[in-house]
Amino acid sequence: MVILGIDPGIATVGFGVIRTEKNEHKMIQYGVISTPAGRRLSARLLQIATDLEQLIEMFRPDAIAVEELFFNTNVKTGISVAHGRGVILMMAEKCGVPLYEYTPLQVKQGVVGYGRAEKMQVMKMTQRLLRLEKIPRPDDAADALAVALCHGRASSSLLQLMRTD
Repeated sequence: MVILGIDPGIATVGFGVIRTEKNEHKMIQYGVISTPAGRRLSARLLQIATDLEQLIEMFRPDAIAVEELFFNTNVKTGISVAHGRGVILMMAEKCGVPLYEYTPLQVKQGVVGYGRAEKMQVMKMTQRLLRLEKIPRPDDAADALAVALCHGRASSSLLQLMRTD
């Protein structure tokens, strides 16, 4: 199963593509979609949609996993990220790729096994599970790989349960 993990944003949208088979995970590609700060919001959203559609066409994922929004203090930033996340959800639907959403707590639980894990613990475990030489950078791409891993591990567990029933 090929999984496209997404860490939503406006300035930077992280993406990570992995292949999961029988609880083995392999990194295919990761990176970011970047939009220039001075551009209109509508132009930035269009760029995210266009770039994401190209990623979907290129990697043909079986699933898209997206991190749900979590923000504490800056509501304005949260609203902008929510716009970007909406475009991501819409593109998954438009391209006919099943979409799965995970909270930050679920991602930490799924990757590290502890929902209150520190960011660096998640990054190191992502590196370990994907057998990478170094921690992926930038952080947005590493977060997207963690979201993809979370889905890969969750779907592997569900498949195992279905086989034993």
